[in-house]
Amino acid sequence: MATLLVGRLCRSNTLKLAHIGKFSRQTFSRTFASENRETVTRTARRRTIRERAFAEPTGTAFNIGKGAVAGGAVVGLGALCYYGLGLSGQAGALDKSMVWPQYVRERITSVYMYFGGSLIVTATSAIAAFRTPAIMNLVMKNGFMGIMMSMAAIIGTGMLAQSVEYKPGFGPKQMAWLLHAGTMGAMLAPLCFLGGPILMRAGLYSAGIVGGLSAVSACAPSEKFLMMGGPLAMGLGVVFCASLGSAFLPPTTALGAGLYSISLYGGLLLFSGFLLYDTQRIVAQAERYPLSPGMYGVKPYDPINAALSIYMDALNIFVRIATILAGGGSQRKK
Repeated sequence: MATLLVGRLCRSNTLKLAHIGKFSRQTFSRTFASENRETVTRTARRRTIRERAFAEPTGTAFNIGKGAVAGGAVVGLGALCYYGLGLSGQAGALDKSMVWPQYVRERITSVYMYFGGSLIVTATSAIAAFRTPAIMNLVMKNGFMGIMMSMAAIIGTGMLAQSVEYKPGFGPKQMAWLLHAGTMGAMLAPLCFLGGPILMRAGLYSAGIVGGLSAVSACAPSEKFLMMGGPLAMGLGVVFCASLGSAFLPPTTALGAGLYSISLYGGLLLFSGFLLYDTQRIVAQAERYPLSPGMYGVKPYDPINAALSIYMDALNIFVRIATILAGGGSQRKK
């Protein structure tokens, strides 16, 4: 019996030791596997900044841009109703136009005549350049050199048009103005690949935006938007850097999509603000510029330089509207 007890005890102890050993090995193997899975999980979560920047975009940047544009449209419509109904209690440019002297009316009329002429020359130049293969090969060059050549042509002709002194009639100033507008049309010629229907819709939408913002600026108090110069200049720097970055970083990455969204939707909001600012600046300059500038040693009033500001605003709005209608945001984020 004792032997049986000893045998039983020994057998029992052997079984227990075997179970303990088996349990320990299972526990060790499971713990090791669990640690491996946790290590892989932690490694996957801790991605580097480079991996996050060049990861596949999720569409958040474009959704934020669309929301910002929609919010800006609501604010613009509300401002038009607020100032148009005279709820601000202050006189705007539209109210003051009743007592403008004749020379102020002539100045503002000439500014918008040159503005309309610039748009016509640009559209004609774009169509002519689109039908000329040599010009299309030149303006469609990609890479750093192509971008620098385009920027040099636009900046050079713009500086030339603004530096020449204005004189009534047709002279060097008007020729430089036509050269600048024609150059802008040649640079925008690749937009013709989008097709006539899209460009027509973009033109109509842009005309509505420009007309609505001009009405807001005319109904608002005279210096309401003239205080926006500093923030607009800073925003221009941000959009410019984003545009340069999006030219080299593909929008199929998270960073490239963010830069492209800033350039597209942020630029649309920015140049809408610039249009408000430039419209009131044109009116203020027409009212305050000396009637006889020669007596004060200053140059004559220059409607071409004044028109170039709103002309560039309108072009930037048109380009971004056309890109959005062509599906630039939804296609590039895929």
